[in-house]
This record gives sequence, C-alpha cells and structure tokens, in this order.
Amino acid sequence: MSEQLEGKVALVAGATRGAGRGIAVELGAAGATVYVTGRTTRARRSEYDRPETIEDTADLVTEAGGTGIAVPTDHLDPVQVRTLVERIDAEQGRLDVLVNDIWGGETLFDWEAPVWEHDLDKGLRLLRLAVDTHAITSHHALPLLLRRPGGLVVEVTDGTADYNRDTYRVSFFYDLAKSSVLRMAFALGHELGPRGATAVALTPGWLRSEMMLDHYGVREDNWRDALDHVPHFAISETPRYVGRAVAALAADPDVARFNGTSLSSGRLAREYGFTDLDGSRPDAWRYLVEVQDRGLPADVTGYR
Repeated sequence: MSEQLEGKVALVAGATRGAGRGIAVELGAAGATVYVTGRTTRARRSEYDRPETIEDTADLVTEAGGTGIAVPTDHLDPVQVRTLVERIDAEQGRLDVLVNDIWGGETLFDWEAPVWEHDLDKGLRLLRLAVDTHAITSHHALPLLLRRPGGLVVEVTDGTADYNRDTYRVSFFYDLAKSSVLRMAFALGHELGPRGATAVALTPGWLRSEMMLDHYGVREDNWRDALDHVPHFAISETPRYVGRAVAALAADPDVARFNGTSLSSGRLAREYGFTDLDGSRPDAWRYLVEVQDRGLPADVTGYR
C-alpha cells in the first residue's frame, strides 16, 4: 500500500494522539501528504496536559513514507479552521481526504451519571468539542474537497450505528455526542454523494491509545499484562488498525458503495484483508455483542 495514495492530500483533524495519530501515520505509509491538526504542540499543551504533540505525529507520518505537516488548530474557532483550509489550498490546491477525529472529551464525562447529576458545563463543553468542531471543519473544508471528484470524508466515532442504537453509551452527553457523529456521516452522505464524494462513519474497537495504556499502567509492548484485571481487553487493537481502515477506504475506487454508512475497523479488515500490527484482525464490536455484553468469560477465539 506504500504508494497507493501518492499525490493525494489528507487532513486529519484531531491527530495529536490515539486514532487520529494512527490514521495519519497509515495515510502517510500509503504515500499521502497529511496535514495533522490539534491543540497540543511542542510549545503548548491543551487542557489534557499530555506529552503527545502534532509535531510528533507529523514526524511519524514522514517516517512512514508520506509527508506530514503539523498545523496548530483549535477546531472550535472558525477563523482558525478557515485559515487552515486556505493554507492547504494555497500549498496543495486540493483536498482528497478529510478525517474528522476531533474529540477532546475524555475528562469531561462521568460514567453512569444521569443528566441532572452530570456537571452541566462539562457536558456542554463535551458536545461542543465532539460535535461543533466536526461541523465547523466540514463547513470550511468541503468546498476544497469537492473541487475534484472522488473525495472521502471519514467521521470517527465510538460505536457502530447498530450498536449505539440499542446500547446506552456511558452517559447522556457521551451517548449524544457519539450518536451525533454517526448521524453527521449519514447526512453528509446525502449531501456529498450527488456531488461525487463519499462520507462514512468509522469506529475503532477497544483502542490501545496512549491514554488507555496509561490508564491500565501498561505499554504497547506489555499490554497483555492488563488482562489479569480487564480480561476483555484481549480484544483491543492499536490505533494503526483503524488507520489502515481509512487508508484502504481512501485507496478504493469503489468506496462510494459505503456512502452514508457506519463502518468499523474489524469489518473493513475483513473487507480489505489488512491486519493490525501483530498480524491479527480483531473484531471488537462483534465480540462485544456476542461475548462481553452477554456476560461470558473473556475468550477472543474466532474474534481476532
């Protein structure tokens, strides 16, 4: 896949860490020029106060074989987003892939807290970060993406449309945010499809992000040590897995068949034949339904 996206230009909005970083790196590995944005730079951290930076992500994109370009951007600020898109237009004259992965809400939700007990300011901030940012970015970036036929928009969320329809997700604000992103992809599909572009919603499975690994006190090289305490973590996947899903979609000349739909990294691995970094194909959402949510003992046989 190293040259499948050569000459293509991507914007991964929210690429500081986690899924966004994994997506940016895999687009780079496929040969794309990738603009990576976020609020944490080597000079200034966001309220997450974590060490990952957009410059680090851009370096990883370039090391993978693409061209990584870091642009500090607060996607809640329409002026900053408009300026970002104007820069991409001036430097590249095109935009082929837009990945809306902006989130920033990990510290803003309370597990199982009903809406009347949830901190209102945090809940509303979460919605702004998870929903408004995507709308603002699409508003400014889509005219450039539509300039050429075949553009792809990927709305990154947590959960498939089927799973989230039937399952309460964490809390009122979290549930609303993740379901809203699914609906954005559906709506964009109706608006982009007749204009020659494709929009999809995409969810990773149980992601071994930097924050998740830290939460369990493990690293990527010893993540299985966490299974003594969280056995179902055995189904987890690296951020590069969902990255390979996006790269495969971006390289597929028939990607329009997915327009407006909800996809997962596990499903697309079966569709396109890619694997995670360890050679496995975890199918987290099928596992959640058939094993974890049924209260069965952790057993990933047949699921990765």
